[in-house]
Amino acid sequence: MTAYKAFFITLCKILAKGTPNFRFWAYFCNLNKALQRLDFLYGEVAERRPRANVHYLGAVWPTSCLIRVNVSKDKLLSRAWCNLIFEGRNKDYGAYELRRTAGRRYARALWALLIGLFLTISIPLSIGLYINHRLKQFTAELNNEFSKLHPDQAKEGTIIYVGKAKNLRRRVSSYFQRDVPSSKTRLLVRQIRGIEYVVVGSEAEALILENSLIKEHQPRYNILLKDDKTYPEVVIRHEPFPRVRVERRPAHDGSVRFGPYPNVGMAHAAVAMVRDLYPIRTCDLDLSPHKIAQGKYKVCLEYHMKKCKAPCVGYQTAEDYAHNIREITNLLRGNLRDVIDLYREEMLRLSEELRFEEAQIYKERLQYLENYQVKHTVAPHHIHNVDVFSFDEDEDGATYVNFMHLTQGMVTQVYTIEYRSLIEGETREELFASAITELRQRFASRAKELILPFDPGWQDDASVTITIPQRGDKKKLLELSERNVRQYKVDKYKRAERLNPDQRLMQIVTELKDLLHLDKLPLHIECFDNSNIQGSDPVAACVVFKRGRPSKKDYRKFNIRSVEGPDDYASMREVVTRRYRRLSEEAGGEGLPDLILADGGKGQIGAIREALAELSLAIPVAGLVKDDRHRTAGLLFGTDTLDEIPVRHHSPTFRLLEQIQAEVHRFAITFHRDKRSKSQLSSRLDYIKGIGPKTKDELLSAFRSVQAIASASLDDLTAVIGPAKARIIYTAFHPEG
Repeated sequence: MTAYKAFFITLCKILAKGTPNFRFWAYFCNLNKALQRLDFLYGEVAERRPRANVHYLGAVWPTSCLIRVNVSKDKLLSRAWCNLIFEGRNKDYGAYELRRTAGRRYARALWALLIGLFLTISIPLSIGLYINHRLKQFTAELNNEFSKLHPDQAKEGTIIYVGKAKNLRRRVSSYFQRDVPSSKTRLLVRQIRGIEYVVVGSEAEALILENSLIKEHQPRYNILLKDDKTYPEVVIRHEPFPRVRVERRPAHDGSVRFGPYPNVGMAHAAVAMVRDLYPIRTCDLDLSPHKIAQGKYKVCLEYHMKKCKAPCVGYQTAEDYAHNIREITNLLRGNLRDVIDLYREEMLRLSEELRFEEAQIYKERLQYLENYQVKHTVAPHHIHNVDVFSFDEDEDGATYVNFMHLTQGMVTQVYTIEYRSLIEGETREELFASAITELRQRFASRAKELILPFDPGWQDDASVTITIPQRGDKKKLLELSERNVRQYKVDKYKRAERLNPDQRLMQIVTELKDLLHLDKLPLHIECFDNSNIQGSDPVAACVVFKRGRPSKKDYRKFNIRSVEGPDDYASMREVVTRRYRRLSEEAGGEGLPDLILADGGKGQIGAIREALAELSLAIPVAGLVKDDRHRTAGLLFGTDTLDEIPVRHHSPTFRLLEQIQAEVHRFAITFHRDKRSKSQLSSRLDYIKGIGPKTKDELLSAFRSVQAIASASLDDLTAVIGPAKARIIYTAFHPEG
């Protein structure tokens, strides 16, 4: 019984310190009386609960006693016990009423505590058990699905995975390694039947396009981004007195939407910018005209802070608010220059006033705004059910057409086709129109708008609108399609080069032959260039290209021997004469080039032709024309008169000529710099016959300078390098004696 007394005494002390009821009880009751009553109560409890059960006595019984004492009719704070305590005392004072109801309140608190503890422990435990159960169930279902999917049973044309990469080659090749750790990846690779790609302009565009394609096609092997949550957008709500806010879940309720934004910070910065510039409401009130007329609302803190003109109470008209919304719409569509200038002026003004914290806020907003208008792959939501076509062609006569279909601003289909004319003389407009018809039939497109780079005269469906954009979101979509068709061409050429490297080079050489109207293919091309600085250290260089590739073992360097001063024409004549006289004499005419190029104009071409005429050689000569920025612009060629022959930029032939010009310039200028460096470091000692580098180092170590060596006596020189070499040095510096 002593243990139980101690337990309840301690409990009473704790409760007496924490509650006013027990402080009042401890004040009126002495400890002996409380112990007597506790002994009485515990005696009754002990009769109903056997003491032999140690487990019960140690754990369960104290808890049940606590609950019984507080809940049962015999509880410590029962009416009988309360009447006993207040026997002969004033029951109207208030303490009696508090004591009488205390038991009920403590019971409620105890049950609330127990229920709270139970929920705190059970809810996380239940959630964890449920998640583990669902994960196990999902894993089992996924394994079951994968086990049923044999590669031969997969339907071709089904998108099974969507991904993004900076380096597409590296990303794709990582799936085809020998040691792939994931069984899921191995199953994915076994089911691949083809790979398609879309070229975009930035990482943000790749993120947005990946998100839209995954949500559209729900690929089997993608796990993320399959929910209905997407990238944030700035939305102007379709409601009376519209709000401007950031939302993530798409809704088609007539609201004007801008985005999506790859960075939520940009979206919030746009909204903050709008709210700083325009006093628009931020509340969620229903501002219907009849509710405003009834006077149901009052002005709020935003009105007093001058951030809202209180349209809820009629202080701002609907026309004035709509005017602000129109300006906000134009601003969110990209007219940011005025706002950026305003923020910059405000930032500078605050900085001059030494209000740096406020200036920092404008600086951060300015940085957001300068990066605000990111380029989107996904167009605004109003661009719906639209087909985008782009057109390109190459020198081989092939036509390339890229097709993109957009639904609710998302790219859902992308395809590039190589299209060749079946009718001789068919125009590019007719080819483009035929390709549009074929692609729309192949993909069963019912789009009511076509975005095209030019009008091909397509009239298969009169209900379809043809748009040729000059600016805006549709122009960006057209540029994206054109970027994809160009990338398709590049990849085609690369594949052709890998399969047959010589075929591509032969095509370039053939195009150069046709361009200059040569008698034979220019398989062997040599190019000359001079380099000097005001006639000092003049040199020349010759680079050799065979079958469209540089042959570096045949490169030659020339020191100019017979020309004094900066005479490029005479230098060119000397070098060409020395080059081809040697080839004519040593090889009997073997190894002569099919075409000679001069990195210069008419003067250099004339000098080369004069040198060839002296040697009785008939080799065609052309000049590489440069623009104002010293870049390759075309060819200078002709029999009687030299005419400038334009070469289409970015063509393979132009790139070959550009490579030749860059190579000969690099080779010549490098040789000239090396020679100039050596001449600057040379001295009179280098030109004395019989004096080598070792002797030179000994003299310079002893006398420190060439001038000191020149003024030294014969005896001093003999003491350093010996009598024979001393006599040579002394005679070289003192020829008179």
